Amino acid sequence: MADPKGFLTVQRELPKRRPVDVRIKSWSEVYEDFGGDRLEKQASRCMDCGIPFCHQGCPLGNLIPEWNDLVYRKDWREAVERLHATNNFPEFTGRLCPAPCESACVLGINQDPVTIKRVEVEIIDRAFAEGWVRPRPPAVRTGRKVAVVGSGPAGLAAAQQLTRAGHDVTVYERADRIGGLLRYGIPEFKMEKRHLDRRIGQMRAEGTEFRTSVNVGADLTADELRAGHDAVVLAGGATAWRDLNVPGRELKGVHQAMEYLPPANRVQEGDFPESPISAAGKHVVVIGGGDTGADCIGTAIRQGAKSITQLEIMPRPPLTRPDHQPWPTYPMLFKMETAHEELADMGGERVYAVSTTEFLGDEDGNVRALRLVEVGGPETGFKPVEGSEREIPAELVTLAMGFLGPQREGLLEQLGVELDQRGNVVRDADYRTSVDGVFVAGDMGRGQSLIVWAIAEGRAAAHGVDKFLRGETVLPYPIPPTARPIA
Repeated sequence: MADPKGFLTVQRELPKRRPVDVRIKSWSEVYEDFGGDRLEKQASRCMDCGIPFCHQGCPLGNLIPEWNDLVYRKDWREAVERLHATNNFPEFTGRLCPAPCESACVLGINQDPVTIKRVEVEIIDRAFAEGWVRPRPPAVRTGRKVAVVGSGPAGLAAAQQLTRAGHDVTVYERADRIGGLLRYGIPEFKMEKRHLDRRIGQMRAEGTEFRTSVNVGADLTADELRAGHDAVVLAGGATAWRDLNVPGRELKGVHQAMEYLPPANRVQEGDFPESPISAAGKHVVVIGGGDTGADCIGTAIRQGAKSITQLEIMPRPPLTRPDHQPWPTYPMLFKMETAHEELADMGGERVYAVSTTEFLGDEDGNVRALRLVEVGGPETGFKPVEGSEREIPAELVTLAMGFLGPQREGLLEQLGVELDQRGNVVRDADYRTSVDGVFVAGDMGRGQSLIVWAIAEGRAAAHGVDKFLRGETVLPYPIPPTARPIA
């Protein structure tokens, strides 16, 4: 362990966020630098708990106590080796994961948990800065070809593992750049794309081939894909979004979150001088209280929205663990993300326990307002509260209500893979689908989930593919496809 008394003498500390009025003027990440000496003190809070429940909370099985101890002892180079032993992309998870590991931290039973995410980020950022992260091309090539469809975290993890195992891996991406939601869904202020670009550079140097602007199932048929490869990994994500079918949905200015966020990211890539879907000077309503909704809020603020209101059908979550979500489960708590802090600063609202009943338009077919009603909780079936209807101004509406599963049209239909009752691709213990030689990883098989689950499944699917191609494998198998978070 680290300092035997660290958890008794050191309080939890996180890096400060840049002042709201400063950070909303740019798209840079919001946190200030966190000195190494302060981080080493944070790592010292990791206690000798006997059974590290943080391992159970993290689907990657990250060796958290080990790299905390190494950081405390200032052995940063060995710390990144332990970090990479279970996680291909800690710079992604450290910035984007909601940290179920911290919810499962034993110290969190009666104190603030260890700052696991921040230690993770600082380890990998220092490793890149020191030049310790280098390409690891395979010593021997197998000559077997593998196609990975989709370049989100699941696809990238599977591709890197399979390339390092010696296979010739080609990643197909229908967008014009690699990264999936990491590229066009996650705003720059949450993760600057330089972190993604440098990792892709490493993968290219290792031998992974990337082909962009290829819509597999249209530009390249399923038969053509299978004919050119010995195995296929489906990692296209859960891209079928949940819609809101109420009167006025067809009005101009009502968009899905994943129609609104990508153009804003393209502005940062230099594709547009400004987004074709902009919140500038408008009353904005974000429907959905999750992370994607927060991304819409932060984006709208930086675009210069006049006002922003976030709507959520569920009641406001509690500030502390409810009795039915005891440690070490992941609790559903009220969170103040950076975007919510910015929302409060501008006088915006987060409104809970409401449901949208209608969008109202002007004479030109543009949305001008939204009609909502208060509702009871899920135990009432979200029954409307009589007499609670009201209107709020809405000139731009983003729907951030989650996803219903993978897109079935095109590739999945052509392959003829079996789907479960939720519309996800069925897979066995080795992540094989019902079609021989075709595997699936991430949200396409699991349903909408966390980035850590995507990476873990990508690594586990690579294990299955390698075993299928060679009869045996030394690649790790982190999780079975039926695993679920402790919640």
